[in-house]
Amino acid sequence: MSGQSITDRITAAQHSVTGSAVSKTVCKATTHEIMGPKKKHLDYLIQCTNEMNVNIPQLADTLFERTTNSSWVVVFKSLITTHHLMVYGNERFIQYLASRNTLFNLSNFLDKSGLQGYDMSTFIRRYSRYLNEKAVSYRQVAFDFTKVKRGADGVMRTMSTEKLLKTMPIIQNQMDALLDFNVNANELTNGVINAAFMLLFKDAIRLFAAYNEGIINLLEKYFDMKKNQCKEGLDIYKKFLTRMTRISEFLKVAEQVGIDRGDIPDLSQAPSSLLDALEQHLASLEGKKIKDSTAASRATTLSNAVSSLASTGLSLTRVDEREKQAALEEEQARLKALKEQRLKELGKKTHNTSTTASSPVSSLAGSINTTAAIDMFSTPGSLNSSKMSNDLLDMQPTFQTAVPPVAGTWGGFTPSVAVQPQTSGGLNVDFDSVFGNRSPTNVNLDSTGFEDLDGLLKPTVTSQNQSLPSAKHLPNKLVSDDLDSSLANLVGNLGIGNGTTKNDVHWSQPGEKKLTGGSNWQPKVAPTTTWNPATLNGMHFPQYVS
Repeated sequence: MSGQSITDRITAAQHSVTGSAVSKTVCKATTHEIMGPKKKHLDYLIQCTNEMNVNIPQLADTLFERTTNSSWVVVFKSLITTHHLMVYGNERFIQYLASRNTLFNLSNFLDKSGLQGYDMSTFIRRYSRYLNEKAVSYRQVAFDFTKVKRGADGVMRTMSTEKLLKTMPIIQNQMDALLDFNVNANELTNGVINAAFMLLFKDAIRLFAAYNEGIINLLEKYFDMKKNQCKEGLDIYKKFLTRMTRISEFLKVAEQVGIDRGDIPDLSQAPSSLLDALEQHLASLEGKKIKDSTAASRATTLSNAVSSLASTGLSLTRVDEREKQAALEEEQARLKALKEQRLKELGKKTHNTSTTASSPVSSLAGSINTTAAIDMFSTPGSLNSSKMSNDLLDMQPTFQTAVPPVAGTWGGFTPSVAVQPQTSGGLNVDFDSVFGNRSPTNVNLDSTGFEDLDGLLKPTVTSQNQSLPSAKHLPNKLVSDDLDSSLANLVGNLGIGNGTTKNDVHWSQPGEKKLTGGSNWQPKVAPTTTWNPATLNGMHFPQYVS
């Protein structure tokens, strides 16, 4: 089986529709591809654990849900992703796992789809047990053994006797669960189990380093303990020797699968004489007869044992520091690549900006050209109006009124032109020559009087030597083809405007009278209006009475 299955693609699409980026990334990290989870997906999930707005329980529940899949590949990769987040993610993630009552319930998991499924199911059950034990250890001691401070002032070296005796069994149980993975070099046949083994290998080094420092602290305090404490301490030390043998075998497998020899620590066992000295001290506390041993010999034996264990701790620390340095160099290389990529993008952007820097607003000899750009969609009137506004700004305070628009050839109006100041009160405009009425002569334009001509506004034109007609004579001038003149002629024929005034209808304000009338009250009769017959254009109009 290779490549993402249709189920993986459908599940990722569903999470894309719902807008859950975290669930989508978990799905992509735990596909059916027989390879370890991709680094980009793991890095994204690690970043999610550091974000305060990310729901850690939802992230963990999504991983638990993926472990219910029937495929060993999906389940194994889900465990690897969870382990990766426990080691490199924010501490909130492992805190939540430690607070849960149940974690992975895969003790009966079995993939019957093929022979490889049977083989991998065994390691899935062991791996899930270790992750459960890792979470339980955090719940009991409230810290991760693989992340504690080490050295002379470390957590395990400065721990009190009572707390040390309670903590050492916890770290032993976690170490047992890790070593129970029990894989051989010939069983690391695919990328999935190899990814799990690498995480276990790093945990084994860090966990054993904390374990080793706890033993050093225990030996330094052993000869000052009470009888019951010495009994517990001796039992812890014997188990430590057994686990040191097993961890040595685990590191040999790591060397066989191609891990660099420099990444594998050198384990130095304590001298066997130390165990005899510890047993003799416990026997002396119990009142048993033992061969005589001086305090100097015990101190020498203890000093040799502590120095050998300390050298092992230094070797483990060097391996851990080398791993941290490699991770730091990898991160610096990534940041350098991102920086170079960003500089290239900025360089391209600057080049494009300089290429396209030419614009309608350009500078010449340090001055800015403020010439307005021509609008290809504007009408000629709008262009002329902009020119006219510029002319108006340049005009003196004393200026004449602009000439009204004149009818053009195509039935529109030509834009008006600003009138220059004249010594006389008008302008010499030849309207008759424009309209083809007569030869061009100088005429005077009056901006105060207009009359209608064929539905178009035309200024009243008079000769320069002729005075302007007064307003009272204008109504008497009739034009036969003008509507107002025709109506005036009609009124004149009807006798309304012939100079005589008829007062057939008398309107008077009635005086104050009683509503009930009286003995002399008489109803009023509406007056009548009499129209004399008139003749208009040979037609006789009868008299109307209203």
